[in-house]
Amino acid sequence: MRFLIKLLISVVIIILCTQIGRRLPTLAGLIAVMPLTGAIVLIWLYVDNPSKYTLLTQYTRAALWGILPSILFFLTAFFCFQKQLALSITLCISFTVWIVAAVFHQLLLGK
Repeated sequence: MRFLIKLLISVVIIILCTQIGRRLPTLAGLIAVMPLTGAIVLIWLYVDNPSKYTLLTQYTRAALWGILPSILFFLTAFFCFQKQLALSITLCISFTVWIVAAVFHQLLLGK
């Protein structure tokens, strides 16, 4: 049951962001990258592992450094869209950049 609640809350946030994006794309972009997702993960981690602050510390450290690959993803997408590349090509290029950066992220954090 706990898994279904987690899933439902996560899906509602994504759908809400999509609906807002139709009228207010800048607000939807802000919501999509706001710490809401990170906060939800922190809550789920804490509920599943109460008093394991080492886990929460490791997660927040990784999330902090994980911002860099995400920034590269969105920068790449931004430049691709400025060049009017198709969505499929933009996503492929952006995710490739993100994956390369994510590999470095994991190597630097020792995992």
